[in-house]
Amino acid sequence: RLKDDDSGDHDQNEENNTQKDGEKEKNDREKPQSTTKRKAVVPGPAEHPLQYNYTFWYSRRTPGRPTSSQSYEQNIKQIGTFASVEQFWRFYSHMVRPGDLTGHSDFHLFKEGIKPMWEDDANKNGGKWIIRLRKGLASRCWENLILAMLGEQFMVGEEICGAVVSVRFQEDIISIWNKTASDQATTARIRDTLRRVLNLPPNTIMEYKTHTDSIK
Repeated sequence: RLKDDDSGDHDQNEENNTQKDGEKEKNDREKPQSTTKRKAVVPGPAEHPLQYNYTFWYSRRTPGRPTSSQSYEQNIKQIGTFASVEQFWRFYSHMVRPGDLTGHSDFHLFKEGIKPMWEDDANKNGGKWIIRLRKGLASRCWENLILAMLGEQFMVGEEICGAVVSVRFQEDIISIWNKTASDQATTARIRDTLRRVLNLPPNTIMEYKTHTDSIK
């Protein structure tokens, strides 16, 4: 679906979506009522469980068009949730790499139950470290960042909410979101781990921004 989405061929997408929605409704109608509740995602037998379940999201928007939080929420698509290392690779190996995305596109990887929005309860008192990358580095940095996050390398308890890679025309941006912007020891530890796992040159500019500032 992501590869289709990226072609910029909107009419076709809308047609496909309508078709998909029709099929979905039909499937929903045919399902017995008891199974319509979403099943919890759990590691398969002999799989390596992660400490938390995570969900991949994708969003794409038209640059220059102001986004309200409502239109942003409608624009963000859930790709899927995974609970083990093996399930992660199953999604990731089929996903377009950030460096191959076009236009204003974003991938988000957040703990299950946390929406990649400033207003989400888990995010609203938090903030994010932002690193602006020149073109060509996003795919490698994104992979290193999410593997470090899934592998609990940040060592800050439950503070990490998720990570985002944003593909833009001139540059790409990656960020990692945490719960408590006011906890300076935690944000400093996240910054230092980020430098290490991304192998950033010493002169790389890193900016911390609270979500309340972003909302303003």
